[in-house]
Amino acid sequence: MTRMLLILAAATGVAFGQAATAAGDPAAGKEKAALCQQCHGLDGNGPTPQFPKIGGQHAKYIVQSLEDYKTGARQDPVMAAFAAALSRQDREDLAAWYASQGGGLYTIEFNE
Repeated sequence: MTRMLLILAAATGVAFGQAATAAGDPAAGKEKAALCQQCHGLDGNGPTPQFPKIGGQHAKYIVQSLEDYKTGARQDPVMAAFAAALSRQDREDLAAWYASQGGGLYTIEFNE
């Protein structure tokens, strides 16, 4: 019984350790975001509604979006080209950086 508990404890520690290392590093993400800044701005909140505001967005959403661009589940030729070159860690780091930034919303006016 004691041996079983030790194995379970070790396995749990490994699982948590892997989860911790898989998380993104905002500082690394900031460095990797140089190309992203051309469209999304320095903090992910670019000045034009032509490009989505990603500053303050949930990290999981950003990671999933980048994965979807990479696999073709989301279609955008520019984003697909950028995402194709990103590793899993790159996506996690970028997501951590943009998630740590303040978010902003665009207001759209409708003429009725």
